[in-house]
Amino acid sequence: MSVETTPASATALEPSLPEGGRGDLVRRLVMTLGPILAALVIAGCILLAVGVNPLTYYGFVIERGLLSPLGVQQTLTRMAPLLFLAAGLIVAFRAGMWNLGGDGQFLLGAVSAAAAGPFLVQFLPVWLALVCAFLLATAVAMLWSLLPALLRAYQGVNEIITTLMMTFLGTSLANVLVKLAFLDPSTTVPQTRTLPVEDRLPRLFDTTISSGLVLGLVAIVAVHLMMTRTAFGLKLQVVGANPRAAVHSGLGVPTLTIAVFAISAGLAGLAGAVDILGVQGNVRADWNPAYAMAVIPMVFLARMNGFAAIGFVFLLSVLSIGGESAARRLGVPHHFTLVLVSIVLIMLAVAEYIDHHFIKTRRV
Repeated sequence: MSVETTPASATALEPSLPEGGRGDLVRRLVMTLGPILAALVIAGCILLAVGVNPLTYYGFVIERGLLSPLGVQQTLTRMAPLLFLAAGLIVAFRAGMWNLGGDGQFLLGAVSAAAAGPFLVQFLPVWLALVCAFLLATAVAMLWSLLPALLRAYQGVNEIITTLMMTFLGTSLANVLVKLAFLDPSTTVPQTRTLPVEDRLPRLFDTTISSGLVLGLVAIVAVHLMMTRTAFGLKLQVVGANPRAAVHSGLGVPTLTIAVFAISAGLAGLAGAVDILGVQGNVRADWNPAYAMAVIPMVFLARMNGFAAIGFVFLLSVLSIGGESAARRLGVPHHFTLVLVSIVLIMLAVAEYIDHHFIKTRRV
């Protein structure tokens, strides 16, 4: 039996009332900013419950992530992999498919780039070695998405289940590769060989900002234009909106489904490569920043718009960099940022439900 899955907000984002006008603009602002403000209030209550002043915590977040010169550079650098992940999610979600395997694809891409980079720079010019490492990371991530893509395309298997399973397997496989196949024997801590700083992606001007930021911006803008301005992007959206109509119109649904997974996963693999080749230099055992899951609420808040996603990715980067500093100063667990992002996602779902109920009430 075929199971068709479409992101919950894919239909929610289709306007049920006439577009335009001040009322529609206000509604969009409320639907976008409301979940964020509500999440900040709820997270603040949690901080109060554990004895931490939420205003102090948020003050440290803003100070480190937004006001400090060094913090701003770290925030912009952190955006690079997040932009690639957001671009991949936009492709999948606009095509009506759930690629929840981003973290596994990210880690396998990162490990592939970390293993290839230090090896290739010994024989190739730096720029060519980096390009080859990027291509390898992309190919590995694409291959990792092939099984969920085939199951969805030809058997109708729910990709939510398969991509989550592949994330678990990908995370475990990445750790095994770091500890065994790609282990640096010269270190006591399990990790891959380290790419020298001078061989990594160049910095922008006289700052510490990785040029991966530019690559990420190019990727997400290109994806937005592809999905909204090209015939290929339109085909992908038709497949997601109504697979049966796509079949009747002569579109190759299985091929397009596989293409969606390949593009989305490839961008996730590039995210891992950008983080390693631009900043980290190596992959440590048991390293998993869980960027992909954190980016999902930002993509939904942006209504799957690439340009809007840039702003929300910046917000996530501020919370991430600032949250790390606030956690150290106040003794708050580092993963509290993920708690905040999770609350944002819940509040977004609540806001969508209320909005739909409001629209149905007005129609009646």
